[in-house]
Amino acid sequence: MRKWIVFRAEKRQPGWKDRKYAHTGSLTKTLFEHYDCSDKALPEPGYRPPEFIRVDQFADPSCPESKTHYRQSDWEVVRVEAYTPEIPVGMGFDMIVICYCKHSPINAPLKPMPERQVSIDSFGGDAEAYDQWLETQKQPAEV
Repeated sequence: MRKWIVFRAEKRQPGWKDRKYAHTGSLTKTLFEHYDCSDKALPEPGYRPPEFIRVDQFADPSCPESKTHYRQSDWEVVRVEAYTPEIPVGMGFDMIVICYCKHSPINAPLKPMPERQVSIDSFGGDAEAYDQWLETQKQPAEV
């Protein structure tokens, strides 16, 4: 099931002046977005979405914008609304989920991002594309 999960700040939460869309600079209540194609349960009250952080000293120069660490965010889900279209509308989602959050700071530890795991699923099940990618990853034999 394809889900678009949007985490939004409840009314009167701190930091509202800093939450802006990058492309327009207009204010937004949107904190995070998450696309989920798994069968995992929806977030529930008490859930804290992950926050992804870049620590420069651990950054890979070949991926200059990548995040290096994550932690539980200071935002806590307080209520959840889920919407399913009665008829397909071509958006590509089976469900849109809005998670309303309150700012509730915690001292969550930073954890290093796990190594990337590439599988045939990363290529939408296309075995040929996956095999081609595997070939590009082989190191030439040292002489």
